[in-house]
Amino acid sequence: MYERLEEAKEGFIMPKIRTNRSAHKRFRVTGTGKIRRYKAYTSHILTKKSRKRKRNLRQSAIMDEANAPQIRRLIPYK
Repeated sequence: MYERLEEAKEGFIMPKIRTNRSAHKRFRVTGTGKIRRYKAYTSHILTKKSRKRKRNLRQSAIMDEANAPQIRRLIPYK
């Protein structure tokens, strides 16, 4: 904290970026840098879904590369 105060006296400090808390809870970054997400359609109206479909929905998935940059901006320090 004190180092930042000393830097502030000397000149301008770039502000830190705040992490979006909802994105922080929903997404994780893998060891290779890809973003892991959880699948939708698991919370209600489960009686009409087959056992196999519900079992497969429990697995996490890798986010598509087209959407990954937007999520990376929301979770910069993760």
